[in-house]
Amino acid sequence: MQGFPTSVTVTPIPAFTDNYIWCLHNGSQAVVVDPGDAAPVLAFCEKNSLTLSAILITHHHRDHTGGITALAEAIDDLPVIGPRGGHISGITKSVAQGDMVKLPAVGCEFSVIEVPGHTLDHIAFYGHNALFCGDTLFAAGCGRLFEGTPGQMHRSLNKIKRLPPDTAIYCTHEYTLANVKFALTVDPENEQLNAYSEWVNTTRANDLPTLPSDLATQRKVNPFLRCDDPAVVKNVSQHANAELSDEIAVFTQLRKWKDNA
Repeated sequence: MQGFPTSVTVTPIPAFTDNYIWCLHNGSQAVVVDPGDAAPVLAFCEKNSLTLSAILITHHHRDHTGGITALAEAIDDLPVIGPRGGHISGITKSVAQGDMVKLPAVGCEFSVIEVPGHTLDHIAFYGHNALFCGDTLFAAGCGRLFEGTPGQMHRSLNKIKRLPPDTAIYCTHEYTLANVKFALTVDPENEQLNAYSEWVNTTRANDLPTLPSDLATQRKVNPFLRCDDPAVVKNVSQHANAELSDEIAVFTQLRKWKDNA
């Protein structure tokens, strides 16, 4: 799949303590993903002389939607594209699995992938060799199960896992340090994970984002994408003191382990 148009840059706008509001911009127009807070978006647009032309929403949590109202009040007829259901105030266009989202202002187009688990309404936007996946897949981790079942989340992660390996993963939280620490307790002999841990520690020590990652890396280091790996299965089974026979059972116990870590 072809990458972003050469005119488009993707910039993380920091929000709250560890959120990133991803901004696609081309020097004049901008699109943001999951603006939990309007103020940093408006400040970024003003500083860079950008006009906000659309908002993409992955799920209903307040730290992803809290800025919609203020941004819509600041910009007339602002398209706000997100999950169906009518439960998110401010959505102007609801989308579902397989729908295409066209953003002519920045020359981009995304397909919608439904990825329930963290929430039941969660969607991701895939296009230009990039995936904006909200709180479903994190670098070295995945989202907590606030609404969905382990089976739903495992199937959602498998949808993502089947994308091309060079897909850039734009998740919405800088959780990588903590996620890597946990991943190392699950899979301490993983050489690629140990090397990734060193990179993450250096990157964060320099106050730089660890995102986006890429799917090829995450398939090597993220235990939640490796519930079929013998080392992960063995160590999760030992921790759970149970003989785990399938991937969903492994995922279920792995998520419980992380929740209580």
